[in-house]
Amino acid sequence: MSKKNTKYIFVTGGVTSSLGKGIVSASLGLLLKSRGFNVTIQKLDPYINIDPGTLNPYEHGECYVTEDGAETDLDLGHYERYLDAPTSQNNNVTTGKIYQTVIEKERKGDFLGKTVQVIPHITNEIKRRIKILSKQNYDIIITEIGGTVGDIESLPYIETVRQLKWELGEKNSMVIHLTLLPYLASSGELKTKPSQHSVRQLMESGIMADVLVCRTEHKIPKDQRAKLAQFCNVPLDNVIECKDLDTIYEVPMYLQKQNFDDVVLKELDLKSDKDADLKDWKTFLKKFQNPKKTIEIALVGKYVSLQDSYISIAEAFKHAGADLETGVKVRWVYSGDITEENIKETLKGVNGILIAPGFGDRGIEGKVLTAKYARENKIPMLGICLGMQIMTIEFARNVLGYSKANSMEFDTATPDPVISLMEEQKNIVDKGGTMRLGAWKCALKNGSKLSDIYGSKNILERHRHRYEFNSEYLQEFEKNGFLATGTNPETGLVEALEMPDHPFYVGVQYHPEYKSTVATPHPLFRAFIKACAAK
Repeated sequence: MSKKNTKYIFVTGGVTSSLGKGIVSASLGLLLKSRGFNVTIQKLDPYINIDPGTLNPYEHGECYVTEDGAETDLDLGHYERYLDAPTSQNNNVTTGKIYQTVIEKERKGDFLGKTVQVIPHITNEIKRRIKILSKQNYDIIITEIGGTVGDIESLPYIETVRQLKWELGEKNSMVIHLTLLPYLASSGELKTKPSQHSVRQLMESGIMADVLVCRTEHKIPKDQRAKLAQFCNVPLDNVIECKDLDTIYEVPMYLQKQNFDDVVLKELDLKSDKDADLKDWKTFLKKFQNPKKTIEIALVGKYVSLQDSYISIAEAFKHAGADLETGVKVRWVYSGDITEENIKETLKGVNGILIAPGFGDRGIEGKVLTAKYARENKIPMLGICLGMQIMTIEFARNVLGYSKANSMEFDTATPDPVISLMEEQKNIVDKGGTMRLGAWKCALKNGSKLSDIYGSKNILERHRHRYEFNSEYLQEFEKNGFLATGTNPETGLVEALEMPDHPFYVGVQYHPEYKSTVATPHPLFRAFIKACAAK
């Protein structure tokens, strides 16, 4: 079979960051996929961290984990949710990774004594990373460049795009520039000047934008659109409006109405006799926007003031909720504020509780109180990762009578470490090196709630954690009604716990939210929402 000629789309941003390049890229990917093309999306991040694994979620939102165990940017979650296809470590590259690779090569003498410079060495490494994905026979690779044109950090990436556009030749690549049209209330008009400056800055770097996508609060008047086309050197049809919408899931249809996919295919000289079929997507959207009932779930965590910290969980609620025609309202609860005195008031009226993942000891006792409250009051509860560990600590303290039970993560001197490090991890100092990451097998017990939920005995779920359930306590847990119904077949490590005599009390060591997509809502979230709705 002859290798395909892969086409490249580069998505840059101007005027300000956080304009939604990830959503525009994911929406375009969905439109092109529905027209029969094999598409993937990658993100180039200009920060010097090797990956977001060590970043505080307040800095950068959630850290998203791929099947192959890469800790990546949250935009990869959007890519997977829209494309319904897994990404990999090759779909996210940081400046840290680029420089680390080049410096390691220099130390090994790979450059034969040459002076190592940004051009060509850094740009060549960026190029290599961009092209790695083409080995997988994709028709189109969309590359989103983080940050804003004009940032010092982004310069090597922009220069690499310039080189690649030239090397790939006519019609094999294109640049989509996402920009902001601010609205001045005093004069009642949208201003195009910042976008003009942004495009000019891109041109100073040697790159012409082929398509302009304009984020805006209001519709763009015809004359403004013509002005943008004229001053930014793009055809009128290539000025695409991206208005603020009620939900990110409306964006693909909004862009499709303006023939965004046709514009892109024309620029890349690609033909498709297939119209974009978004029937299933529209069905999801209709159900999502017109629920038959609404429930409220308390999400108890420590990063709730930045909701992007739990974005995959919030989106998984939407996917499963829409599937069940149930609206899910999230009550964001900061675990550090929960006390024995206020817990009843704080969680009053919720239909279910989710204890969120996380690291560190802040807000832990509030989570333990929450688990006790849900267990005793028979409120449906799902604990994810640290959430499962909290359920373990609570049960050990309040049912088994180990009043000082804890995780080694929070108290190394605890007499009852019901959550502890595996032996081989105890001497590792490098925090990034001690994690169980990516997809791991889990065998479910016959007749358990979880095997009913999944409809399968063997599952594969993604992990991101360091501490494990201490199996020395397993017999006592099971004797007292908290059962380990999911274990890793190779290591015997406990993956999931459930309580049969409770409407829904399930803790999982893995992150089911990472695998939920619009097309395939996650069965565990579906079952949880169903239990909450019954409550």
